[in-house]
Amino acid sequence: TSSSHDLKMKLLKKFIDKDGHGHVVLRAEETEDLWHAYHIIAIGDTVTASSIRKIQKESATGSIDTDRVKVSVSITVAKVDFDPASETMRLSGPVAVENKFIKMGAFHTLDVELNKNFTVEKAEWDPIALDRIATACEPAHHADAAAIVMSEGLAHLCLLTQGMTIVKSKIETAIPRKRKSAISGHEKALHRFFDAVMQAILRHVDFTVVKVLAIASPGFTKDQFLAYINAEALRQDIRPIIENKGKFILAHSSSGHKHALQEVLRDPTVAAKLEDTQAAGEVRALGEFYQMLKVEPDRAFYGFNHVKLAQERQAVQTLLLTDELFRAADIARRKQYLELVEAVKDGGGEVRLFSSMHPSGEQLQKLTGVAAILRFPMPDIEDEDEDQVSEEDPDEEEDDHDEASSEESDESLEI
Repeated sequence: TSSSHDLKMKLLKKFIDKDGHGHVVLRAEETEDLWHAYHIIAIGDTVTASSIRKIQKESATGSIDTDRVKVSVSITVAKVDFDPASETMRLSGPVAVENKFIKMGAFHTLDVELNKNFTVEKAEWDPIALDRIATACEPAHHADAAAIVMSEGLAHLCLLTQGMTIVKSKIETAIPRKRKSAISGHEKALHRFFDAVMQAILRHVDFTVVKVLAIASPGFTKDQFLAYINAEALRQDIRPIIENKGKFILAHSSSGHKHALQEVLRDPTVAAKLEDTQAAGEVRALGEFYQMLKVEPDRAFYGFNHVKLAQERQAVQTLLLTDELFRAADIARRKQYLELVEAVKDGGGEVRLFSSMHPSGEQLQKLTGVAAILRFPMPDIEDEDEDQVSEEDPDEEEDDHDEASSEESDESLEI
C-alpha cells in the first residue's frame, strides 16, 4: 500500500480569467481533500462529474432492458452534504447542461468520491477558495499528529490534520471490576483492550508522517497502556513501535471521549511537542485570545460588529474565523466576511482560518465564529456598537462581551 504522505489533492486544470470567473478540475485522493472540496464548492456553483444513469430500452421482442451508462453531468449546486465516515460528498441541484440522457433543469444528485475527477465553475473565485485549493494541493497538509484519549474500556484514536480531526477508531471493551477473587479476569480484559488499541495504532498511524502521538487518560490508564505496548513491542519485535517510541507522550484527559481531545491539545507538554505540526497554530491562537480576554478584555472582541469596528480603526492584530462562515448560502453575508479578511490583511494583520472539524474551531464557533486580538485597547467599542443600528451584522448576534469573557475564558483555560 502506498504511504499516505504520497496522497494529496490534485489540481489537474485551472482556468480563471481576470474578473475571477472560471473553473478548476480537481481530484480528491483522501478524506481531507473532500473536506477541502466541501469548502470550495458553494451554492450556485456549477459542478461537473461522471455519474451512472439507468437507461431503459425496449428490445425487438418487446422486453425492457436496463443499461447502466456512465455520463458526464453538470449541475447548479443547490445542496451539499459531506460525510467523512463514508468518504463521499453528495451534491444536488438542477442539471445545467443538457445531454441525451438527462433533460436540462431536471434535479440530479452527484457523488464526488475519492480518485474521481470533478470540475468546479464559479462566476467569481474569491481569495479564500483559491487559498483553500493551494492548501489542499500542498503535500505538507497531512496528518502529522495523532492522539489517543482513553479510559478503562474506552478509547478514541484520532488523526490531526491541518483541516480536521478524524476519528480513525473507537475501541470499546467490557472490563470487569477489580475484585480480589477476580483480579486475573480484570487484568486479562485490560490486556485485551490494550492490545486492540495497539492494533489500531499499527493500522492507522503512519509513523513516516506522524511526528507525535499523545496518549491521554484520567488516572494511570495511559501509563499502564504505554508500559504494555513497549513490553509487547519488545516481545513481538514490533518495529514501528520500537523505532518511534520517542514520539509517544503522555497527558491527562478527563475521559476517553472524543471531546476530551481539546484538553489534551492545551496540555503544555503536548503543545510544545505539537509546536511544528499543523494543528498547533489554531490551538495557540485561540489560547492567546482567551488569555487576552481574561487579562486585558479591551483588546479581545468577538462577534462581527465588534470586530468590524476594531478593523475600521486598523486595530486588528489577529483575526480568528471559522471556515463555516464562508459556507453561508447568503452571498452578501459571505462577501462581508471576505471584505473583513482582505481589510485585515491589507492593514498588516494576521488571519487565522479555523476548521469547524477541529476542537478549536468548534469552540470558536460558540463565540459566533469570528473573534479578534487587538493591537491596542478599545474600551469604547461596546458603547459605539450600541449606538449603531445592528442591521449590518451578518450574524445578528447581540452578545454581551463581558459576560462571555468571564464564563468562556474560565471554561476554556481549565487544564
